Amino acid sequence: MLSDNNIINLLGIKDVLISSVKDSSTDIYIEIKTEPKLSVCPCCNHQSKYVYDYRMQKIKDLPFGNKFIYLLLKKRRYICYHCGKRFYEKYSFLPRYHRITQRVFENIIRLMRENLSMKSIAKMYNISANTVSRIFDIVQYRLNKLPRVIAIDEFKGNSGNEKYQAILTNPEKKKVLDIMPTREKTHLIDYFKQFSGREHVELVVMDMWEPYYDICKWLFPKAKIIIDKYHYIRQVYWALDRVRKRIQKSFIAQKRKYFKHSKKLLFAQYDKLDDENKQAVRIMLSQHEDLYNAWQLKELFTEFRKCSNSKDGRKILRNWILSAQEINLPEFNDCIKAFCNWSTQILNSLDYPYTNGFTEGTNNKIKVLKRNAYGYRNFERFRNRILHCCA
Repeated sequence: MLSDNNIINLLGIKDVLISSVKDSSTDIYIEIKTEPKLSVCPCCNHQSKYVYDYRMQKIKDLPFGNKFIYLLLKKRRYICYHCGKRFYEKYSFLPRYHRITQRVFENIIRLMRENLSMKSIAKMYNISANTVSRIFDIVQYRLNKLPRVIAIDEFKGNSGNEKYQAILTNPEKKKVLDIMPTREKTHLIDYFKQFSGREHVELVVMDMWEPYYDICKWLFPKAKIIIDKYHYIRQVYWALDRVRKRIQKSFIAQKRKYFKHSKKLLFAQYDKLDDENKQAVRIMLSQHEDLYNAWQLKELFTEFRKCSNSKDGRKILRNWILSAQEINLPEFNDCIKAFCNWSTQILNSLDYPYTNGFTEGTNNKIKVLKRNAYGYRNFERFRNRILHCCA
């Protein structure tokens, strides 16, 4: 059996005396007490040394090995003869009105940064999931100021009776700024209007969703809008894939399967393929003129992606739109329309290094967090958990 001093050092609790230790197959009970001392009355701030009574309280501490540790604290209650108030003495290791030690409390807050459900954290410390929720509700985050570069996107949160939540990040510092309960235009306007100094926002990164654009033009008039590269690049590849799907429907089963399994060759940059794969691409393109034209548009767009500034990219993008209009493939109509409507914002993406990559990565992390918890009904708790995990 360990000595009392070793047990105290193991517990990490100062100024306590150990009365007894009881060990079972699953639990360890340690009876502790403190020396009497002058205590300050919370009502009148007078000191008192008069003990009114005692009571035993069972406190949960950090588990040791595969056993749960319970501290049986002999709590001392004082009486103040100046005002008649009865009060318990304060303990450095025990928060007020709690039945768990301070370090259990701190460990729970720390573990809430991990992708763990509240139920699994509760199981670690032999407490209820509701207790973990109440502890975490103390954590609060608030955004006071907008940085010069912001990025906005949405994700499917299904929290607070809303299907989609909006996320605001700083792509320059790789930091999550805030989570909004909905992506509705009116709510986002009210949210951003609360910030002063909106004129200092210089860049806004977003996808091609018109409500975001309207909000930014109204509330951030001096900011340049950047369309995330992924969201406009994928338009070309989706159009090419739709052409591939349309054409392969007329092929025999074996040939159709080959085109389906070889679609990545069509997406790859031709000059980076080896000779064998280049030959395979040429054979595929020879099967239909529409597929060849769609692939040529994809290769021409690759030249636009290589541009380092909007001045060089403007001419290539204009030529691409004219070429797509001349070829007149119906699968590229949406792509042409998007590039015509958002050309200025797309060209801005060539002048600045910011994208929604960090934001999309955070959205994936949120999906894992939501899946581990089987969803969140309470939006505020969901928001705080996301900000806590990404802090």
